[in-house]
Amino acid sequence: MQKKRGNQGQKKHQKGNQQGDQPIRVRTPQSNQLLGVIEERLGNRRSKVRCSDGNIRICRIPGRVRRRMWTREGDIVLIEPWSVQTNERGDLIYGYSKPQIEWLQKRHFLDWL
Repeated sequence: MQKKRGNQGQKKHQKGNQQGDQPIRVRTPQSNQLLGVIEERLGNRRSKVRCSDGNIRICRIPGRVRRRMWTREGDIVLIEPWSVQTNERGDLIYGYSKPQIEWLQKRHFLDWL
């Protein structure tokens, strides 16, 4: 007869922050950066993003952040417009997590939504 192994000695892995914890650091838009919402994924590392200034830009994920950043439609992201075609193109710099989005909403960064 074999003994059944239970969950003894195993810790449950928790993802993200625990309740009551504040995010350690939330990246806010700097001088030439904007917040945006991904409307559509176009493929080939590109997405159509509705930005806080009212423009819809086609944004790409640059190689330096490509493997660290996974995006879906509806995600809040940080955009840096290109110096050429400023109102039409940009780079996705950062994607926010749920606790960070809540922090941005409390501080009125997402009032344009």
